[in-house]
Amino acid sequence: MYTAHVLTDESRALLEEKYPPKYPKFIGHHTTVEFGVSEDAEVPPAAQVKVLGIVDSEDGLEALVVSVDGKKVRPDGNAYHITWSLDPEKYAPKDSNEMLKNTYRYKMSLPRVVDTTPEIIK
Repeated sequence: MYTAHVLTDESRALLEEKYPPKYPKFIGHHTTVEFGVSEDAEVPPAAQVKVLGIVDSEDGLEALVVSVDGKKVRPDGNAYHITWSLDPEKYAPKDSNEMLKNTYRYKMSLPRVVDTTPEIIK
């Protein structure tokens, strides 16, 4: 289980238009706040989620770099992001964490606030 800020359908559609998915499997669902939470975890408070840019492995994985209430790093030390699209033959959504650890640059865009709903996901 994990807590997350889930994109609204409208925000997802707007981002999909701005960043057309490059790889076969489109994810574009949420940014994780905390992974491995217990059954009695609390839903995170509403937050301002802002898309800052995109990272592309150039071989099958792309993720949107985001900030949550102005922070770029989650409590576990990983970068806030939204796994955007991937080649399922090569990558799984969790691989975005490693890609972002090894990437110091991303293609920046004008920051865009997106609407999300805080949730606990099982």
